[in-house]
Amino acid sequence: MLRPLMIALLLSAGPAAAQNVAFGGMRADTSAPVEVSADNLSVDQSDGSAVFSGNVVIGQGEMRLAAERVTVIYAEGGQDRIKALKAEGAVTLVSGTDAAEAAEADYDVESGIVVLSGDVVLTQGRNVLTGDRMRVDIGAGTAQVEGRVRSVLQPGGN
Repeated sequence: MLRPLMIALLLSAGPAAAQNVAFGGMRADTSAPVEVSADNLSVDQSDGSAVFSGNVVIGQGEMRLAAERVTVIYAEGGQDRIKALKAEGAVTLVSGTDAAEAAEADYDVESGIVVLSGDVVLTQGRNVLTGDRMRVDIGAGTAQVEGRVRSVLQPGGN
């Protein structure tokens, strides 16, 4: 069955307009701890950043972010709190049954906003939506796709 917001995509104006869609099927807990695993870690004490590389997987509650390389920017005052994450190379964001792929992603952990860019592909069941950029509000479970937006919607049940 098609999601009502996906059907609205077909009825909306112009292909270059921004499109709003549901993402994640549920709201994610942006206050949950952020767990990171990777093959390598490099820490720079001078700017308060850490770079994870090789098979990076980041989890926060039900959300998973994977990439080739992720730079972690810590909040002021030390490495007690993560301020932001910058993911690069074969980025995949999964929340619930929805998955998005892109060349890179910037995740503002404090606000719960993830911005994916570079050939974004959003998959929701058998339905696919592509665009240049996608802004995901993890807390609200919503996303907005911008750029040359194209959708392929499958009729009937999933």
